[in-house]
Amino acid sequence: MNSRFFKTFLPIVGLLMLSWSFWASDGWLELCAGLALFLFGMQCLEEGLRQLAGSKLEQLLTRSTATPLKGLMFGMSGTMLLQSSTLVSLLTIAFISTGLIKLAGGIAILFGANLGSTTGIWLLALAGQNVSLSPLALPLLVFGVLASFTGDKGKAAGRIVLGIAFIFLGIDQIKTGFSTFGGMDLSQYHAGGLAGQLMFVAIGLFATVVLQSSHATLMLTLTALATGQLDLGQALATAIGANVGTSVTTAFVGSLGGNRSGQRLALAHVLFNVTTAVLAIALLLPLTWLVEWLVAPLGLAENRLIQLALFHTLFNAMGVLLFWPWQAQLANLLLRVLPERVEPTVLVTELAPARPEEPTRARYLNDRALDSADAAASAVAQELQHLARLSLEVICHATYLPVDQLRQQGRIDEALINAKPDAQALDAERLYQRHIKGVYSDLLTFMGRLELPLDESHQAFWLSCQVAALQLVDAVKDAKHLQKNLGHYLRTDDSAARQAYVELRRHLLESLREIRALNHSELPDELWRERLNWLDERAAKFDAEFRRRLFESIRNQKLDGLQSSSLMNDLGYASRIIQSLRNALLLGEGHELTRQLRQLAEDEGPVILQL
Repeated sequence: MNSRFFKTFLPIVGLLMLSWSFWASDGWLELCAGLALFLFGMQCLEEGLRQLAGSKLEQLLTRSTATPLKGLMFGMSGTMLLQSSTLVSLLTIAFISTGLIKLAGGIAILFGANLGSTTGIWLLALAGQNVSLSPLALPLLVFGVLASFTGDKGKAAGRIVLGIAFIFLGIDQIKTGFSTFGGMDLSQYHAGGLAGQLMFVAIGLFATVVLQSSHATLMLTLTALATGQLDLGQALATAIGANVGTSVTTAFVGSLGGNRSGQRLALAHVLFNVTTAVLAIALLLPLTWLVEWLVAPLGLAENRLIQLALFHTLFNAMGVLLFWPWQAQLANLLLRVLPERVEPTVLVTELAPARPEEPTRARYLNDRALDSADAAASAVAQELQHLARLSLEVICHATYLPVDQLRQQGRIDEALINAKPDAQALDAERLYQRHIKGVYSDLLTFMGRLELPLDESHQAFWLSCQVAALQLVDAVKDAKHLQKNLGHYLRTDDSAARQAYVELRRHLLESLREIRALNHSELPDELWRERLNWLDERAAKFDAEFRRRLFESIRNQKLDGLQSSSLMNDLGYASRIIQSLRNALLLGEGHELTRQLRQLAEDEGPVILQL
């Protein structure tokens, strides 16, 4: 009841109160309308730039972390281009969560994003309070709409032009709103004392969290400063709070994702912004004097807007200089505070009867990865690894073999192959329902939710991943069918039928080992293909030989018709299991994007179907 109240009635009450406030004050309505235009323009600009760039921005991100300086420059340039440090930070979290970039590279990008965020306030400050941007916005609106009728690229470019036009209109509307709205004069609350400074820091933080844009907060701050509703000290404290507010969104998203790498980067962002803010508050008076001293020779001693922009740049640069020599130590600290979750050796384990059976769910898919085609592809690749491990373990249980036999090398233990199934052996149907269906469903749902435009390479990769997942599930389904007769005959005394099933069991284990070795192999492409062809030839040879011996046993009356038909069917199941796993491996290994992702995450090993 309480949850329904908060979700339904509180938003309605909020909208009614906001509507009443618009009716009560024309200036407040103009101010909010200008803010809405500004935020919508920022959204259009971000979307248009991302659509126009396609995956080039993502590819640049993945290749811009070779050195800390490259990461810093990318963070600066990306934020200058997109005019959103939050977007760059969230995109970086998506990439680091899926293993495309390392923690140290992500930290350097965050430093650059904070520096790049200062460019927006410089543009707003240089435009000044007396310059009207509406005359520029009107033709941009016309050009933006016309461009949207010229195809996908034109539509993206038109959205960029429309975004700029709405930003210009929003700035002018905000100026008009402040000049006519007299209910927010905060200049009487002096920020000279610590309590006053902290109050305006909190105002800047809260405004940025609500508006989800430090640029919007700084635009409001600049306008309020220009109209005399804020003094310089209050504006500086508000700018500090706006800077901290950008890390709140990052921290929230990082904590929701559940991925340790994303959480570490989010924590790094919070530590950087909070430490920089504390230092800026402590040095607020010296920094103010420094700003006034720097602008005095330029004749800008009375220009509070330029002074605010310069202060914003100075304290962000101060934070970068403070943290820059300690990047490695910061990364190590984050690794200790948030250690990686230990990957279990065996995923499929038998639960105690008292514990309720909860289905296994996807491990590597999170909403943040949907912000980028490459991040989504990497997340799907990792989840395919998870599904592949589960599938192989279920197949091992279906054939009554210990999972650790997959990792063994050399000759197969004949005593193990000939052993009767344990009385406590797990049922493959039950394992499929509990461990495979949930992960497969989550994978398909995630892939269906991606709304980003995909180039030809990503589309082919996406289709290959869907087929590979289906092949894995098909292999498990065939193993379910195989288990019934295999278990029945393995539990009987020695006979021709039992020996045939032992041979089938041995062949399946040998093939599974070979597929796993192929996936971990670092052979050149040509040799890798030769080894895969050898696996195909070996499987075909076994099928032919098995059928020959089967008909020979029928002629010698060692097998009856019922046993023969069971063996023929189960040979087909075993062959399809091997073929499905082989196809899934080939789909991942043979795709160009797979090699690109592997190069981007070369320290992590294979990224597709790590069996």
